[in-house]
Amino acid sequence: MLPDADDLPDLLLDLAVPHEDINELVARWHTVAGDPDTCRLLAECVEEVFRDPEDTGRTPELDGPLASVPAELADIFPVYLFLAALPHTQAYHRTLGVPAEISRRTLADLGRNVALHRRRHGRPGLRACRWLIRHFRGELYQLGRLQFERARLGDRDARVTATAGLDAAPGTFCLNLHIPDCHGPLTPTACDRSLALAREFFALYFPEERPAAVLCHSWLLDPQLRRYLPADSHILRFQERFRIACETEPADTEPVRFVFSDPDLPVAGLPRRTSVERAVGDHLRAGGHWYIGHGWFPFRAE
Repeated sequence: MLPDADDLPDLLLDLAVPHEDINELVARWHTVAGDPDTCRLLAECVEEVFRDPEDTGRTPELDGPLASVPAELADIFPVYLFLAALPHTQAYHRTLGVPAEISRRTLADLGRNVALHRRRHGRPGLRACRWLIRHFRGELYQLGRLQFERARLGDRDARVTATAGLDAAPGTFCLNLHIPDCHGPLTPTACDRSLALAREFFALYFPEERPAAVLCHSWLLDPQLRRYLPADSHILRFQERFRIACETEPADTEPVRFVFSDPDLPVAGLPRRTSVERAVGDHLRAGGHWYIGHGWFPFRAE
């Protein structure tokens, strides 16, 4: 069932969608709700999102349906998709007993990504559809400063992390750790609190999974950052938690995307306002490259 237009403003605000986008999203909702073909497509997408709910890490096949969205709705259709999916997600959280506050903070990542879209494109929309599916399928949870995603160790991850000492077979339950931006500094204390919450949360709500390790795949784990940041920086303190192996292929757009919100910005003009901005830009301007680090540490949900 699609949400009523009168309920839409409150739903969008609960999902932390920026105030300046509310009116346009509500106004354009009538175009979606009034077109049977678009409504049918929306229902098909929601059904696909929640297909095989026990298949942790499954990626719904949405490329085909989303390619059928009318061009004038392409940017905002994913917002409506998640609004239509919201009751299913909330019902799943209630069935598990997930506290409403954890549910709210987790799903508010939709609003953060709508804000990023506006910052880059100047209009309402969402390009993070594949990313947010994890939240709405009940696989990812915001627990304090960090996000933790229920996952199984894949073949590639098993090979990469094996070089950093992780002895676990593909298919082993693990947690993927994500570091959202716009959520305050990455202090050691905040990270410790998040990990304590995660141990309690997954032991209580997913006791059968017993994750063996926490994994993180991020440019923030590139050891080259030690050349630029002070030894007591939050990022380097974060790195110290992990046993790390690095990719051999450059991933230069990743730090540009996350630090400056736009991976297509010219390197020559990247700002130098903070130590991290200076590190990312100066390294690239000097002809260097950034790499994705794959880190892990043991996890026990006690």
